[in-house]
Amino acid sequence: MNTTQEYNTVIEHCQDLFIKKTKDYGTAWRIMRLPSITDQIYIKAQRIRTLEVKKVSKVGEGILEEYVGIINYCIMGMIQLELGEDGEENLSPEFVNEKYTEKVNETRDLMLAKNHDYGEAWRDMRISSLTDLILMKIHRVKQIEDNNGATIASEGIHANYQDMLNYAVFALIKMGLAQSN
Repeated sequence: MNTTQEYNTVIEHCQDLFIKKTKDYGTAWRIMRLPSITDQIYIKAQRIRTLEVKKVSKVGEGILEEYVGIINYCIMGMIQLELGEDGEENLSPEFVNEKYTEKVNETRDLMLAKNHDYGEAWRDMRISSLTDLILMKIHRVKQIEDNNGATIASEGIHANYQDMLNYAVFALIKMGLAQSN
């Protein structure tokens, strides 16, 4: 198992979808404030948890698609943090693709450093635990947002978005997305 290769395969799938949607819809998401992006991640993570418990989906899309959504909303959040909520709304697909790649590269580098120190412990975790970790991180981000971004001893919003993205990638690797592409 090559974590970097699996990670890249999952990201290629997510990024391809993100850029296709950018071409379809433009960058309408640029009007969203950070708390709205965080709430979208929450909705997706909560739906995953509900599906994990109930084991039935009545809307067709399953857990895999929701994890992909979490990854892409985390990227949106990181881009919003960098560009600001009041910046240019209409970004070209080429620029968005460049920013997406930049955010993924930073986040993958973080994952590799942590993965070294933790010895790929995520491989022995249950997917439901990754869901719970994402939900916990969302609650942390909401608290930071409620504190106007101020923290005393904690990582900020960006680092939490990165962790959620990485947990979602791990879940998708465990679900076999890296092998099916």
